[in-house]
Amino acid sequence: MKPLSQFASLLLITLSFAHTARATEYPLPPGNSRLIGENSTYTVPNDGRSLEKVAAEYKIGLLGMLEANPGTDPWLPKAGSQLTIPTQMLLPDTKREGIVVNVAELRLYYYPKGANKVIVYPIGIGQLGANTPAMVTSISQKIPNPTWTPTPNIRKRYAAEGKKLPVTVPAGPDNPMGLYAMRLAYGQGHYLIHGTNADFGIGMRVSSGCIRLRPDDIEALFSSVPKGTRVQIINQPVKYAVEPDGKRYMEVHQPLSHNDKDDPQTMPITLTTHAKKFVKSDDSDTAVIKEAIARRSGMPVLVNSGEKIDDSQGMPAILQ
Repeated sequence: MKPLSQFASLLLITLSFAHTARATEYPLPPGNSRLIGENSTYTVPNDGRSLEKVAAEYKIGLLGMLEANPGTDPWLPKAGSQLTIPTQMLLPDTKREGIVVNVAELRLYYYPKGANKVIVYPIGIGQLGANTPAMVTSISQKIPNPTWTPTPNIRKRYAAEGKKLPVTVPAGPDNPMGLYAMRLAYGQGHYLIHGTNADFGIGMRVSSGCIRLRPDDIEALFSSVPKGTRVQIINQPVKYAVEPDGKRYMEVHQPLSHNDKDDPQTMPITLTTHAKKFVKSDDSDTAVIKEAIARRSGMPVLVNSGEKIDDSQGMPAILQ
């Protein structure tokens, strides 16, 4: 029975990674629709894997997994427990072109030119005090096997922690930028989209302001994105949409903290003027919206009020 068991395990792993490859690429919905993907569930095996390993398998960021599964031990999820894999989302409310980075949800959206699809990657962003700024720019340079020259501000931050950085870190597996980097034409060119040599930190605020991807993700993105591609970085912790079938969705993420005393789960979220109109609409259930804002699951929540609406797509209807 042992060889059969090993084969079954290998098959399950293969199927999991096949699912993973599909989970990051979605057909692009029409312009009046923003809902993509479907969530799934995952039963934690008794194999000692961390939540980061599970997240990486499904191309999800760590904080995204924790938002969807609050209370889960990030180091050792309980064997036999059920996790939600949050692969359903609303596209950001902005132009569908090139690369769109929403720092609040720690995701990068790539819209390949001429292709009717969007590819979504989890990312790491600037840590507290080294924020990744909002911008509209472009890819100015593509750099395989980059070296890393820490800026004066990075040196000061490391020095405050008692760490002395070398003048330049050579290219290779020990380079914090990984094996691929794309420079942004913003400011003095200090911001890049790059890889990492760490196994932990994607889907978290860990960088010095750059946008960080897992090694296989940056390799795929690097090979697909042409120089000159438009890049937009936004901060939208709250996304909402009215779909063509009348369903109204709101997706709420933990906002980025401003100081070390902020609790992203409880700190206030400022709604835009259009978001306030969406909330106050007679078609929206304000009680459900209030609960969604408090919960901050990072997943689309159906917030319709009134009569039961068509749920032919398998989504639960909300009754007032």
